[in-house]
Parts: sequence; C-alpha cells; structure tokens
Amino acid sequence: MRATIPAGLDRKEAEAYSRLDPQRLPKHIAIIMDGNGRWARKRHLPRIAGHRAGLTSVRSTVETASTIGIPALTLYAFSEENWKKRPKSEVDFLMSLLCRYLRQEVATMNKQNIRLEYIGRLHELPPSVQEKMESARKATSQNTGLVLTLALNYSARTELVDAFRSIVESAARNGGLEHLEIDEDSVSRHLYTRHLPDPDLVVRTSGEMRLSNFLLWQLAYAEIYVTPTLWPEFRGVHLLEGIEEYQKRDRRYGGLTGDASHSHPSHSAKTGRS
Repeated sequence: MRATIPAGLDRKEAEAYSRLDPQRLPKHIAIIMDGNGRWARKRHLPRIAGHRAGLTSVRSTVETASTIGIPALTLYAFSEENWKKRPKSEVDFLMSLLCRYLRQEVATMNKQNIRLEYIGRLHELPPSVQEKMESARKATSQNTGLVLTLALNYSARTELVDAFRSIVESAARNGGLEHLEIDEDSVSRHLYTRHLPDPDLVVRTSGEMRLSNFLLWQLAYAEIYVTPTLWPEFRGVHLLEGIEEYQKRDRRYGGLTGDASHSHPSHSAKTGRS
C-alpha cells in the first residue's frame, strides 16, 4: 500500500517519501550541520558565505520535517567550542545571522504550527541576541506541531556538568545531600532536553564520522546516518533519504534481532511508547 503523499512536498521529496513507511517515522531527528566552510572554500568564497547559504538548508529541512509530521527536530547550530576556535568576526556574523533568521522565520513557523526551543548555555550569549531568541520563542510557544530546537552555545559535556549540578542543588533544597539519588531517569530529567524524547536518528552532513560533543547522553541508542552532502547543499529530500536509511535498520537497544519486546527504558518513559 502506497503512502499518501503530504501536500507541500516537491517532486523529488514526494518520490522519496513514497518509499517510506509513515507509521515508522522517527519521533526526534537531530542534525549536526557541517560543511559550510568547505562549501565556501570550494567556491573561493569567505566562510561567512557558507553560513549564509546554510540558512536555505535550514528552511528546507525544517519545512520538510514539519510537512511529513516529524514531532521533533534539533539542529546543532553553534557549539560552545565555536567561541574559542573561530575568529570574533565570524562569531559576530553567526550571531547576526541567527537574529536575522529568527526575525524572518517566526511568521512561517506560526503558519506551519512550529514551536521554537533552545538548548545550551544561553545565558552566555550576548544579551541582545538572548532578547531576540526569547521573543521568537514566545511568539511560537502556543504552536502544537514540530518542536524545532536550536542548540546554541551547546556542549554535551557541559550539559552533563550542568545536569549533575542541578541534581545536587535540587537535593540540597529538598532535605539535604543524604537524600541524593542519581540514576538514569534523574539525569534525563535535569538535561537541557528534558522536554524531548531522545533522538531516534542523528544525521551528520559533510561525511565526517564524529559526534562533535553533541547530545552524547541522548544519542546512546540513536541510529547514525552520515551523508557526504555539505550542509549548504542539504535539502528536504536528503532528510527523507536519511529517514529511508533509518527505516532499513533493526533497532535492538542491546537486545537480539527480531526481539520486538525490547525498548530503551528512558526512551520509552519520555515518548510514552513501550
């Protein structure tokens, strides 16, 4: 039985979607957007041209994910390490690009019923940027469709440090440290992503084979899809190709092939699936 093609997909996307099982779409997709610099270098352009071109990829990917009914999409937009390893001029440009994106896309997000969230040490971003981020978040807060999460000034290791600090502080406020209990569920409840299910699929563009300090706890059982496509060339059809590859995998969560009874406990608890 052929899948009903959602309205709004172009011809290539519709063709790719027709090969999918709509009952087995990932609930949460995380994307490591990589290759802006290489894309620009190949064209003898400055790095900022690659970042600017990457915005088109963001729009296409978000729109496609929303159109086919993916509940959650998280984009690794700006790592904590970017502050230390990129020239100030490039960082400043990335911040201005973020503000421009938020200003231009809120109306589209509301039209597509997309809710915007953020993860990372947001308090370290420039105050003017934080204001624009919060304004966009509030403007989309009532939407009930795709949850689009931007990872900004994000590091998985600092996320875990912040989670452990939060657990200790919570115990200190509620009866003292002798009541401190740490297990997988308590860690998950104190992560930046506590409002989200763990990702089912992580996509890495530009062919690199590493996680780059992204969602290390949450990706424990995620399927990894690496494409050689550079991020500025990535479009919705590439996302659908990644989902097609994901649906070919046998997700065992440490169990045996064909054992349908297993599911990672923290994943089940957060998604409501058994």
